[in-house]
Amino acid sequence: MGRPETVAPAGPKPFAAALARHDRTLVRADTRVLQVNVGLVCNQACRHCHLEAGPDRADQVMDRATMDAVIAYAARCGFDAVDVTGGAPELVPDIEHLLEGLRPLTPRLLFRSNLTALAERGDGLARRLRELGAVIVTSFPATSPSQIDALRGRGTADRSVAVLRWLNELGYGLGDTGLELDLVSNPAGAFLPPDQCAAEQRFRRELARRWGISFDHLYTFANVPLGRFRRWLEASDNLDGYLARLAEAFNPATVDGLMCRSQATLRWDGVLYDCDFNLARDLPLGGRRVHVSDLDGPPHAGLAVATGDHCYACTAGSGFT
Repeated sequence: MGRPETVAPAGPKPFAAALARHDRTLVRADTRVLQVNVGLVCNQACRHCHLEAGPDRADQVMDRATMDAVIAYAARCGFDAVDVTGGAPELVPDIEHLLEGLRPLTPRLLFRSNLTALAERGDGLARRLRELGAVIVTSFPATSPSQIDALRGRGTADRSVAVLRWLNELGYGLGDTGLELDLVSNPAGAFLPPDQCAAEQRFRRELARRWGISFDHLYTFANVPLGRFRRWLEASDNLDGYLARLAEAFNPATVDGLMCRSQATLRWDGVLYDCDFNLARDLPLGGRRVHVSDLDGPPHAGLAVATGDHCYACTAGSGFT
């Protein structure tokens, strides 16, 4: 079990009220994507982490028996994509076993890396990801090394750049190799991300100019007010203002495309959630804890998605779609 999330009462009206005001509901559609959070161990302790992952969370990782149950579940359901995340999945024992078991069962296998953990594993895991044709999705929050270090720790920028260049050498992110490398950028503070298209153009230009790095796509997401980021907001007296900013940017047009409608998330102990953010809040899918081994198929369409003030981050601007 993860650390309990304390949610302060201050802030905008409940998210459910925002949905009702715009005559919208948030219910599940067909579940096409399975996200697998393999645990909270990480070699970093990023300020914006909604899960409070870090080096001290090695006791909360997926064991091999649960991995086998996840593989069996994916075989039963035939998901369009499986997204392996953490923490730092690279640091989870037997992670190759999970990846190799999942790869034949889905057309698209995604692996979320923080880059520096991938470097710690040496080149064996990266080369195995290449052999499996896995998409690598990685956090690279800014083009400024000082901003990256402020979010993720001193020296992170230089190490992350080195790993991106290494991935390019392996064929990732070059556009014509079929090896997809995607970046995710989060703001450095209590404000909303820039326009995604403009940011992608700027990142593409700056990474090529500074370091000769290429990639396929950039996604810009608002920081979710949970976990370590929420505690930073509280300590810096930014929580109320940030929640208000998210609520003011609520875009009802994002609701139909939200990831929680077409994706389900499995926690490292095999319990099912609507999304990784509800996992952080410990709000299990359907309001009850169900283990992956007891699931006959994907969640049923029409089930209500559990919500909280963190959902405003997913519906601000272009949203988490």
